[in-house]
Amino acid sequence: MQLYNSATHTKQEFVPNHPDIVKMYTCGPTVYHFAHIGNLRSYIMEDVLEKYLRYAGYNVKRVMNITDVGHLTSDADTGEDKMLKGAHREHKTVMEIAQYYTDAFFADCEKLNIKRPDVVQPATGCIDEYIKIISKLLDDGYAYLAGGNVYFDTSKLSKYYVFNEHKEEDLAVGVREGVEEDTNKRNKNDFVLWFTKSKFEDQALKWDSPWGVGYPGWHIECSGISMKYLGEDLDIHCGGIDNAFPHHTNEIAQSESFLGHHWCNWWMHVMHLNTADGKMSKSKGEFLTVSLLEEKGYDPLMYRLFCLQSHYRKVLVFSYDNLDNAKVTYEKLIAKIAALDPADKSALDEAAVAALRQEFRGALDNDLATAQAVTVLYNVLKYKTNDATKLAMLAEFDTVLGLGLIDRADKKRAADAEAKKNAATSGGYTVQGEGDESIDELVRARGEAKKAKNFAEADRLRDELKARGIEVTDVPGGAVWKRI
Repeated sequence: MQLYNSATHTKQEFVPNHPDIVKMYTCGPTVYHFAHIGNLRSYIMEDVLEKYLRYAGYNVKRVMNITDVGHLTSDADTGEDKMLKGAHREHKTVMEIAQYYTDAFFADCEKLNIKRPDVVQPATGCIDEYIKIISKLLDDGYAYLAGGNVYFDTSKLSKYYVFNEHKEEDLAVGVREGVEEDTNKRNKNDFVLWFTKSKFEDQALKWDSPWGVGYPGWHIECSGISMKYLGEDLDIHCGGIDNAFPHHTNEIAQSESFLGHHWCNWWMHVMHLNTADGKMSKSKGEFLTVSLLEEKGYDPLMYRLFCLQSHYRKVLVFSYDNLDNAKVTYEKLIAKIAALDPADKSALDEAAVAALRQEFRGALDNDLATAQAVTVLYNVLKYKTNDATKLAMLAEFDTVLGLGLIDRADKKRAADAEAKKNAATSGGYTVQGEGDESIDELVRARGEAKKAKNFAEADRLRDELKARGIEVTDVPGGAVWKRI
């Protein structure tokens, strides 16, 4: 298995630190609002990675944090706490906001077939771990007190920025334009480990510490949670590309300074989902959520397919036209699977199984090439073998891709059978096709024209369908169409 490592800028053969387990950490959401579909692209791809590792035979322990304190509106440790901002917006307590949006996040994950990580830890539950790490960093000279806060001293590192080669003078004071410089810092890249002096007097969550009552900085949370549940080494750390700096950069700095050795082997970053206007966010344009897609008539798994059709290290551009293309692809795929015979009890074709598995693994072993893995699904359908083998392979591969193929095909098969039964009972006209209602309507209109002996209109509709690449076959009580 070859995986791209953001820290080395190369694809490398994946070899875990320990033969019996893969330790995987993924940055979780800041639960002050609903997740938009750009956020969820990262979780979809991380889900595929975890499921493929398990499919490949690895035992995986995956840990994810829930940021419910300490993430300020600027990643440069300035601005209002996002959780407090959410509480003010909705006139609720911070903990009420955190619980509501945590539940909403996992409801979205369930709709998208994203597996819940083995450990999900809210940041507020590990204060003792953060204090332990910060205390040692102070003792060892990697941190200092200034202006009531505890800062990490980046000047103590031989190399600070690891994901891209930047000159020190090119690194901004923060990562956002218009950020006011924190004059307590000795160096512009230093970052807060613990706040004891907030400019917000009503900061909701504070704890006792050796340095006064306060709360942790955002970056220390992931280091503390990871070490608590995964120990002193980590195989894979995942997150969106916008986490690479400063968040993941700061995680490495504080973790390796605390431990005194290399911490994480693989860093995997998922690129942005953009709109035509640029990076997706919660503050501009239409707030694109899973619920909104559902309101517009999209199965959330159509969005999952949309993501899988692109490589995770490529920027993906969202538009409803692009999502419509994924919708058509998904519906055609489900229709083809529904046409297979689930009652086929033939023995599995072992030669076909071996060949298809090799093709599927070859795609995902190449740095999670999910688009090629989706293509393998079509190759299964075209393979000259029995339906029992095809259905078994589709079900097996979908344990990784998570597209709900068998479930959706079963439901379509049942719905088609019910429609056919109702049509037969009522003397109606049944149309069976590939899940495109606009084509269904044209075929139905042609059938009604023939029934009314309006053959000129029937011929016109037949020609229109033919021009669209549709072949119609008349059957008792209706018609069946397919694309040619």
